[in-house]
Amino acid sequence: MKAIVVGAGVVGFDVAKLLSHAEHDVVVIDIDAESLSHVNDKLDVMTIVGNATSTNTLEQAGIRDARMLIAVTAIDEVNIIACMLADRLGVPTTVARVRSDELSNTQAVLNTEDFGIDLVIHPEESAANEVIRLIRRASATDVIMLADDRLHLVGLRLDPDSPAIGRSIQDLSSGQNAPQFRIMALARGIRTILPTGDERLRKNDQVFILGRPKSIPPVLTLLGKSDRRIENVMILGGSEIGAKVAFQLSQEKHKSIKLIVSDRQRAEELAELLGSVLVIHGEHTDIDLLVTEGLSDMDAFVAVTNDEESNLVTCLLAKHLQVRKTVGLLSKGAYIPISQSIGLDAAVNKKLAVSREIMRFLRGKHVKSVASVHGLDAEILEIEANQNAAITQDMLMNVSMPRGVLIAALIRGKNVEIATGLTQIEAGDRVYVFVLPESISKAERLFERR
Repeated sequence: MKAIVVGAGVVGFDVAKLLSHAEHDVVVIDIDAESLSHVNDKLDVMTIVGNATSTNTLEQAGIRDARMLIAVTAIDEVNIIACMLADRLGVPTTVARVRSDELSNTQAVLNTEDFGIDLVIHPEESAANEVIRLIRRASATDVIMLADDRLHLVGLRLDPDSPAIGRSIQDLSSGQNAPQFRIMALARGIRTILPTGDERLRKNDQVFILGRPKSIPPVLTLLGKSDRRIENVMILGGSEIGAKVAFQLSQEKHKSIKLIVSDRQRAEELAELLGSVLVIHGEHTDIDLLVTEGLSDMDAFVAVTNDEESNLVTCLLAKHLQVRKTVGLLSKGAYIPISQSIGLDAAVNKKLAVSREIMRFLRGKHVKSVASVHGLDAEILEIEANQNAAITQDMLMNVSMPRGVLIAALIRGKNVEIATGLTQIEAGDRVYVFVLPESISKAERLFERR
């Protein structure tokens, strides 16, 4: 399948990489030759220097043969016009990255259908929602909801004194009173491991566990973690992300929220909008202000300014002052594993959040959704098993599984089941699969009609 990606920035690169790994024919358009040079060096894709709002450029990219166009530049208008032109030229699927809330407003004069856009991605909203999930699960580095919130994937980093260190995964999960869960992946240094039962956990491993929501707390205890409630939260940054996080947290019981905003006019606006939030005008880099406003008394600190260095430094300060949970907005995905190794509890990257939602939408018809995890070089696919597919022929322990593919759980009717070696997939089951990028097409073939 041919796909055109408009924009060669971090988001465009990530989307092109995922599509390329899935063996699609990818063309990337950007007006910046230097950005395209980076794409050419790293990916097996075609690149075109040009303006995607020009029909000539789109024709040069082979728009009439394309099945989808994904516009993810930093400019809303470019993304909208590129999608509109693609729709007029017969492209079946268009996706636009749009920062403005106007198109999603039900009272708006124009909506996405008027522009021929099939999916609009809101990066700030995606990032804000991720921050909220991380605050609600205090000990987690990552939280992803699956199966309509009936399964949670929770990432956490093992402490040096964790009772799980040195124990095998099989040993941890086979105790008489062990909660039902699976360790689906490990991030060890820069490596992503889809482990077997014999794998032993090590100090500083980042462990990704899958289970029902009620089983997560006892698993945390098993791994030496606690999940005490977070009540007092300080947020640094009056951006749209900061405002959304402050508003949503302020709607929850027993939450006290402070929001530090550097721009006076913006601070006054937010003070008016966020009635129960204490909005404070002050510079993001003013450490004395943060301390004076009670940073050391906070349960959580969230830094979502547009300055990545400020976010990192203030989060590290918060950890030094014994704040239990720190969450920082980072613009470079490669920094996330490093940031967590030096003390940041959790990182949010709005560009990766965008890529995650786009890929969830773009997979084949039998692939219902897709998620990716910060700092983990793997994806989670939700795939429907077709009649007579290879995956349905026997119990999982007897199925020849490609390297880099791990079956996690399944939905059968109204029931959710965590997979074991004795599980047998049936046609119509929706199956959650952990897969390394290079094995995506192999995983999908397991579920296709033979």
